[in-house]
Amino acid sequence: MRMMVGFLRKALVIQVRFSLSVSASSSSSSSTPPHIQIQTLPFLFHQHLYTFSSSSSSEAHSFTVSHLINSYGFSHKQALSASKYISFKNPEKPNLVYTFFYSHGFSESQISKIIRSKPRLLLSNPLKCLLPKLQFFYSKGASKPEVAKIVATCPTIMKKSLENQIIPYFHFLEGFFESEQMAMACVKRFPRALVDYPHCVESNIKALQEFGVPKSNIVTLLSMEPMTLMATQNHFRKVLEEVKEMGFDPSKKAFTTAVQGMRGMSKSTWEGKIDAFKSWGWSEEDIRLLFLKLPWTMMRSKDKIMATMDFFVNKMGMKPSIIAHRPMLVSLSLEKRIIPRYSVVHVLLSKGLIKEDFSLRAVFESREKVFLHKFVNAYKEEAPQLLNLYQEMVNNASARSHIGSIDLDSGRKP
Repeated sequence: MRMMVGFLRKALVIQVRFSLSVSASSSSSSSTPPHIQIQTLPFLFHQHLYTFSSSSSSEAHSFTVSHLINSYGFSHKQALSASKYISFKNPEKPNLVYTFFYSHGFSESQISKIIRSKPRLLLSNPLKCLLPKLQFFYSKGASKPEVAKIVATCPTIMKKSLENQIIPYFHFLEGFFESEQMAMACVKRFPRALVDYPHCVESNIKALQEFGVPKSNIVTLLSMEPMTLMATQNHFRKVLEEVKEMGFDPSKKAFTTAVQGMRGMSKSTWEGKIDAFKSWGWSEEDIRLLFLKLPWTMMRSKDKIMATMDFFVNKMGMKPSIIAHRPMLVSLSLEKRIIPRYSVVHVLLSKGLIKEDFSLRAVFESREKVFLHKFVNAYKEEAPQLLNLYQEMVNNASARSHIGSIDLDSGRKP
């Protein structure tokens, strides 16, 4: 222990003498004020002390860590982790990167988000490594705010090769869409389209074509839900086969909708949704027909499926078999459609203005304009509060608060 303490003292003395000699020899030629040079001594002493005593403490008090925390909102743990890969003694280089992004219209929050995601960008040469990528997007018609949003959404873009990945894949999108504008719209909507599985997207598009999917449907899928195509070739082809075996016609839009749903769903998740419907008495054939008719319904979470069924069966007193024969009901939003509209119907029923055998289709499946005309505006005199009630429910209601706090059958709070 004594030997170690003695060794530390000698090391520190040597370090201080070395620092003083460097400071003295460079004072005549350096443009840095002397007081700044002197202030670095405590840091050097502190740095070397913690190098011997605790590397983690040294990192915690280093300039890199403190700069990441204070300038970019890193947590202490994140800053320590990042400091293993980047290091700078002063803010000169990172400030260049910050200034570069800021000058191109990036907000402070966007810059912080980008740096927290890809801290190594702070070591980049802005003009050589970053500017060409922004200029490429500008040349394709994207505005500065749009480019800032693209990069903030997917900072990985700034780490990818412009010549070897971004440009070639953009040209692929442009060629497939036969439109530079549509290719850029796809990138703006989903920036990861340029960085995630670009080779898989091309092969998966070919697979869709082999299955007989019209190009117009593929264009819609790629422009609106490109994530669907970002899967390994084997997995994607397996999904296509499963969807076709279920009875979907590849020439119809429902086929790509079903592919979208199946592609992002694990087997256990799918089986959980099947079990949810079965728990309400649905047969496998009922569920299959539901998926064939309204494939997007199976994209809803198990919890939402259960909540919707619970509302129809336990709040409205409907039989599960009726819902199975009108599967559109399960696809509707409980918060924005079902609860607000039933609230209106409940008031009309309580006042005797409509009969109990009202049309489910007219109430829940009709367009907004038609519903308001038939069930709200038609009863302005008898129930003038309906419009305000309905609008408030649409804007503010949530499934949990309304199912749990309001007894719609009695109109009283439990």
